Amino acid sequence: MPNNSYAISAIKKIIKADGNIVEDYAINALFTDSRRINNPSEGLFFALSGRRNGHEFVAEAYAGGVRNFVVEHGPEFNLPGANFLIVTDPLVALQTLAAYHRSCFKLQVIGITGSNGKTIVKEWLYQLLSADKNIVRNPKSYNSQIGVPLSVWQINDRNDLGIFEAGISTVKEMNKLEAIIKPEIGVLTHMGPAHDEGFESPGQKLLEKLGLFKNSRLLIHNYDQLIGYEKDIAAKETFTWSRKFREADLYVFSETVISKNYYFRARYQGKEIECLVPFTDQASVENAITCWATMLALGYSPVEADKRIERLAPVSMRLELKNGVNNCSVIDDSYNSDLQSLEIALNFLSQQNQHQKKTLILSDIYQSGLQQDVLYKQVADLIRTKKIDKFVGVGEALLGHQPYFDVAEQHFYTDTTTLLQQLKALNFKDETILIKGSRSFEFEQISRALAQKAHETVMEINLNSLLNNLNFYKSKLKPGVKVMAMVKAFSYGSGTFEVANMLQYNKVDYLAVAYIDEGVALRQAGIILPIKVLNPEASAFDKLTEYKLEPVIYSFGLLDDFVGYASAQGIVGYPVHLKIDTGMHRLGFENYEIETLCDMLEANRYVRVQSVFSHLAASEAPEHDEFTKKQIKRFEKAFKEIERTLGYKVIKHICNTAGIIRWPSAHYNMVRLGIGLYGIDSSVPASDAGLQPIASLKTSVAQVKKIGAGDTVSYGRSGSLLKDGKIATIRIGYADGYLRAFGKGVGKMLVKGTLVPTVGNITMDMCMLDVSGLDVREGDEVIIFDEHQRIEELAKQIGTIPYEILTNISQRVKRVYFYE
Repeated sequence: MPNNSYAISAIKKIIKADGNIVEDYAINALFTDSRRINNPSEGLFFALSGRRNGHEFVAEAYAGGVRNFVVEHGPEFNLPGANFLIVTDPLVALQTLAAYHRSCFKLQVIGITGSNGKTIVKEWLYQLLSADKNIVRNPKSYNSQIGVPLSVWQINDRNDLGIFEAGISTVKEMNKLEAIIKPEIGVLTHMGPAHDEGFESPGQKLLEKLGLFKNSRLLIHNYDQLIGYEKDIAAKETFTWSRKFREADLYVFSETVISKNYYFRARYQGKEIECLVPFTDQASVENAITCWATMLALGYSPVEADKRIERLAPVSMRLELKNGVNNCSVIDDSYNSDLQSLEIALNFLSQQNQHQKKTLILSDIYQSGLQQDVLYKQVADLIRTKKIDKFVGVGEALLGHQPYFDVAEQHFYTDTTTLLQQLKALNFKDETILIKGSRSFEFEQISRALAQKAHETVMEINLNSLLNNLNFYKSKLKPGVKVMAMVKAFSYGSGTFEVANMLQYNKVDYLAVAYIDEGVALRQAGIILPIKVLNPEASAFDKLTEYKLEPVIYSFGLLDDFVGYASAQGIVGYPVHLKIDTGMHRLGFENYEIETLCDMLEANRYVRVQSVFSHLAASEAPEHDEFTKKQIKRFEKAFKEIERTLGYKVIKHICNTAGIIRWPSAHYNMVRLGIGLYGIDSSVPASDAGLQPIASLKTSVAQVKKIGAGDTVSYGRSGSLLKDGKIATIRIGYADGYLRAFGKGVGKMLVKGTLVPTVGNITMDMCMLDVSGLDVREGDEVIIFDEHQRIEELAKQIGTIPYEILTNISQRVKRVYFYE
C-alpha cells in the first residue's frame, strides 16, 4: 500500500545497483509476486529466485503496469520505458532497502521470535497497546526473509511503535532480519521443536533466535527457557517470568480455571498481583503470560494490564473458505481489518474462479494511523484494482466516504445489525463473498448467516499445507520438468475447485481427472489449465470437446471411436494422451501393439499426441525395483518408436508420487503428483517435515451416557464395557465415510487429547466411544484424523490404504478450507 516515496534513482544508490534510469519514477510499493500487484505505476518488482525464478515473471509484471524492476541480469529484457536495476542478489537488495527505510524512523520497535506463539503474541500486543500507540506490524505471519522486509516497508512517520515477528528455519538467517527490524525491545516466545530439522541441536536454534536481540535494550522471556544461556543474552536488561522460579521478575505461583477463564496470582516487585485470561488452553495461557510480562516491562500498572488482558479476543490468522447459501462461496476473514490484511484477503479472493461475481463485505478500519480521507481513498483504489463487482460497507466511516467508491453494485449500512436485518434483500447468489471486518463489528454473525448449513462433522483442508507439498515435490525436479496434479475423485476427497484454484494459481502445468463430468465441473468453476481425462467415454465426446478436455487413448477401440467423432465434427489435430501398459495391466496399449498404433497414427490428421505415458505398478516398493526398471525400459522403447513415427517430440511421463522421490532418472519431462499433494507418501518418512498432511476430520459429542459393566451398546448388542464407565455418542457414521470396519474397538479417535476406542458397531450416522475416566461433555470436539492422529494410522487399523480413507469421506461432510 502507499508509503513514503523514494525516487527510483535514490533506490538505485541505496541498493548499489547498476543499470540505467529511463524515467525517475516515485516508488512506494514493493512487489515480489507478479500475481499480487496493486498501484503498479509506483511499484518496484524484485525478481527473486526461489522455487521459481522471478525473472520468468518480469514480462507478466510489466503487462500489469510495473515499470521498475530489480533483477540479476537485464540485457535480454526489451520492455520500453522500464527501469532495470541490476544487482547480485535481488533478495539482498530487498532486505537492504527495507533496512534503510527502517533506519529513517525513530519509533520504538518490539521484535518477537520463538518456535511457537510469535504471531499470536504480536496480535495480542497490538490489541493491548493500540489504545495508546499508532502501531505498524507484520500482516498475518509475514515473518520470513521476504515477509519481514515487506512488513518493515510499511513504517511511516505516523507510527510510534512497530511490532515485528521474525521466523527462521536455519542458521545465518536471523542476522539478516535483525538488521532490518532493529528491535529496541525483544520478546522470546515458547521454544519448541518447530524447525529443529534446520539446526544441529535445539541449543543452536536458541542461539540463532537470540541473535534478533543482540542490539536490544530489553529482552522479555520465560526465565526457565534461558537457564544456562544467561551469558548469551546480549540485551542490556531483561524482564523474566516463570511459573516455577521465584527469582523471576514475574513469578506466577497460583493458577485456577474459573468458568472458561484462567486466573493467575503472581509476585511482582514484592507485591501480589492478579490477572484473568479469557482462554484455558495451555498455548494461549503461555502466550498471555508473555503479553502480561511485556506490559509490565513497558511500565503499565498491574491493574491496567489485568483490565486489558481480560478483554483479549481470539486471533484467527487463517482465511476460511466454505460453501455458502445459494451456490455461493464464503471467505471468512473477520478477525480484524487493516490495509495490509485486506490486500492479502483480496488477493485470495482473486484466486477464486468458481464464480464470476466477486463480493466484498467490509467494516470500518480502525487504528490505521491514516486520516480517514486518505485511508478510504486507498481502500477504494484497492477495491477498484481488484475489480470487485459488489461492495457492502458497514460502519459510519465507510458510509461517510461513500462517494470514494465506484463499484457497479454497492450498499452501505451503519452497523452489523442493520445489515443482518436486510441480508436477504441483497440477494446473494452464485458469487464469491469475502467477509472482512474489525473484531468489534462481530462479522462472524454474517458468516454464520451466509454459510451453507451442515451437520457438525467437518473436514478441514489446509491450503497452505497443500502448497507446501506441491513445492516439496517441485524441489525434487530438474528445471523444466512439468507437474501434472491429480484431482480425480473430488481431489482424493479434498475438494474440487477449491484445490484446483490453488493449483492453477501456483502454476502447475496440467490437471488430471478420471471422468469427463469431473473436467466439465472444473471448467465451469473457471479452471483454464489443460485437463487430462483418464477414462473418457464415447457417449460424452461432445462435452469433452466443448469444454476443451484432453482424452487419454488407451485402446484401438477408443482411438477408432474418437477419430470417427472428430472426423464427423470436422475436428483436426485434437490433443490426446496415449497410455502404454508396461506391466500394470489395467489400461493401455501393450508392447506388441505399439507397431500397429504407430501405423494408425502416422497418417492421422484428427489427433495430435500431447503426451505418452505409463503407470508404475510398485514404484514405492524396493522389493519390486527390478520390475520397475523393466517397466521404465519398456516405456522408453515405446515412446521412442511413437516419436519417430510422429516426427515431433511429445511429453513423456511415468512417475507417480512415489516415483518422483524414488526414481528421479525417470522424471522425463513431466511427473504426475497424486496422493503426495495431500500429504501422504510412503516413500517419505513421516518425520520429514517437508511433507504435511492437509486434512483434518473432526466431529462433536452428541451425548454422554453412563454404562454399567456388561451393558450392551449399538446394533446387535455388539459392544460392552468390562467395568462401569461412560460412552460418548458422536456425530459420524458409515454414511459419512467412517467405515463399519472401525467398529468394536478397532478404530480410535482423539478426545481431550486421549486416544479412545469405538464401542460396538458403527451405525449410519453415529458411533460410540469409550470415554471412561475422561471429563467429556456434549459439544466437545472429537478428532478422527489430523496431523497427529494420521490417516496412515487409520488405514492400518482396518488393513487398507490411505487413499480409501480419504476418498470415502462423504460429500455430506462439510469441507472448510483454510489459507494463511
